Amino acid sequence: MTRYNNMDGAPKSPTFRDLQAWRKERKAKVKDLSFEIPRAPLDPKQLAVSPEACRFAWIGHSTFLLQMGGMNVLTDPVWANRMGFERRLSPPGIAIDHMPDVDVVLLSHSHYDHLHIPSLRKLKGSPLHLVPAGVAALLKRKGVTNVQEFSWWESRKIGMLTFTFVPAEHWTRRSLWDMNRSHWGGWMIESDGPVGIGHSKKTVYFAGDSGYFRGFAEIGSKFRDIDIALMPIGAYEPEWFMSPQHVSPEEAVQAFKDVGAKTFVPMHYGAFRLADDTPKEALDRLHEAWQASGLQEGRLLIPKLGELVGIN
Repeated sequence: MTRYNNMDGAPKSPTFRDLQAWRKERKAKVKDLSFEIPRAPLDPKQLAVSPEACRFAWIGHSTFLLQMGGMNVLTDPVWANRMGFERRLSPPGIAIDHMPDVDVVLLSHSHYDHLHIPSLRKLKGSPLHLVPAGVAALLKRKGVTNVQEFSWWESRKIGMLTFTFVPAEHWTRRSLWDMNRSHWGGWMIESDGPVGIGHSKKTVYFAGDSGYFRGFAEIGSKFRDIDIALMPIGAYEPEWFMSPQHVSPEEAVQAFKDVGAKTFVPMHYGAFRLADDTPKEALDRLHEAWQASGLQEGRLLIPKLGELVGIN
């Protein structure tokens, strides 16, 4: 069976000694988890899609509703109330029962906080699932149909949207027996846009999960005029353990510069406690890194949960 790798070789596998060291370090930390991500009031009627719609809403963690090209596109749908033994920190910005019919689901990789079978089963509509190589068999075993696999740099045009699966620096595992048996990556979503409404093309980069790597610069060299980069900023502490798989807020800012997008939108924080950092710490470090970078303040966009934001 195929084992998948990163651009520069096999993913780094943590040792049992590493796990013991992290567990000991974690016990010595006192963390404040009281901060909750702000929410925006939302009338489900506002979610009706139209051909001219070009906007997004952050539902939580890495789950976004993108309305582009007259379609509803959903990234890494997870409405779980728990992840492992940890309760969700902030409720989803849109209740799954209030979601519109979904046309396309994009999955970045098979980790449980990105691929949640009960959420996929509850989605309205009959979505096409675009997934990394090696994931289709899992979905089909679970009764999720209409699936197409992608390798890095493969593209497919659906209506007025083009979807391209792009590299990330990560790994996968859902059991003791499937280490790196499926791939991982991000997605580029390009819209040709309806004729005559003021925008001919919009591009959104959904980074998935990733450590910092040279692939960000390569992605930036292949795609021009990226309007929005949805970038992970959480689950980075302790960095000696997490850095091969999750960027820190500072690395996320550098990755954003490498990609060359116009606007940075943070994700992968605020919903689940996957590491030792807190949502408040991730946001504070992001703001500090942004100020130190010299980037314009208006290029950093931090949406509320459930807030509908236009892609300009």
